[in-house]
Parts: sequence; structure tokens; C-alpha cells
Amino acid sequence: MIDRHKISPAERREKRSHAMRRYEKQRRLNMLAIPGPHKMVIVLDHLKAGFNVPKIFRSAESFGAHEIHLIDIPPFDPAPAKGGFRKVPARFHDSFAGCYRELEGRGYRFFTLEPGCSNRLDKAELPIKSAFIMGHEELGISFDTSDFNIECLTIRQFGDTQSLNVSIAASIVMYEYVRQHA
Repeated sequence: MIDRHKISPAERREKRSHAMRRYEKQRRLNMLAIPGPHKMVIVLDHLKAGFNVPKIFRSAESFGAHEIHLIDIPPFDPAPAKGGFRKVPARFHDSFAGCYRELEGRGYRFFTLEPGCSNRLDKAELPIKSAFIMGHEELGISFDTSDFNIECLTIRQFGDTQSLNVSIAASIVMYEYVRQHA
């Protein structure tokens, strides 16, 4: 029996090559992106380059995010962003420290999302210039938070699972920010 869902190594390489060309084209178009109407910034810290990064761009465009900062994230297929990657300004950094200095100099306050944190997102008063840091899906954030002025927030949950998919968590944070500032 032939598995019609299996693709050959050559087909896999061609798909990757096509995705890379699409990424390069969209990255060039991203240079023309105009910041969204809200001053919130999303910081993606060492996320896997797959499905979640473009989904976060899609949500950021929908919620009017100012920009997204990507820390050491390799090229990704922008197709799942549905145009969000070319519409939301992207800033690329090698480390969190450089991103932090830039945004701190512009007056941003920083927030991470952590399960078990006592500060709930739905009870927090988010400042106009909020920067939300989303860490790696398995490893979390790549730096020691005690080295920076960062506040911890948690999304209230009711089930046994202690974490949400990073693109879902980012969407919830953006929704709450817009709810408070729209």
C-alpha cells in the first residue's frame, strides 16, 4: 500500500526552498510595515521558527500591535501569518539584552507570562507602553529575569494543564491590552 501523505526528500527540500523564498520576500516587504495603533510590543524569545511565530504575527496585526521583536529566531514560513508578517514591523535581535536596552530607552515596561505567578493578567493595569515577552515553548525564556526589570503575569486557568500554546497566550495578552486601552 502506498502512503500518499509521505513526501520524498526532494519534495521536502523543494517545499523548504519555496518557504525560504517566501520568507525572504516577506521580510523585504516587512521593512515597509507601519506600526499598529497600539503601543504594545511583543517580544519573541528564541521561539521555534515553525507554526507559532507566524500565528503571533497574524494576531498582532489583528490587535494592532506596534511591532514584534524576534530574538534569535531563524527564518520561518510566513504563510500562516496571512499577511501579518508584512504588516507588523519586525525587529531582529541576537540577544534579549539588546532588545531590552532599545525598548527600555523608549519607555517600555516588560512582562513575562509564567504559570503560578501571583499577578493575574486580568487584574493587572497594563501601561500604554507594554512589552510582552513570550518564551520558547519548551524551555521558557532564555535569560535570568533578575538581570532586568521585568514583571511576571499569569493567565488565569481552570484546568489541570499549567500552560497554553504560546500563540494562544500571546493572543490573550494582546486582547487584554486592547480591552484596557482601546
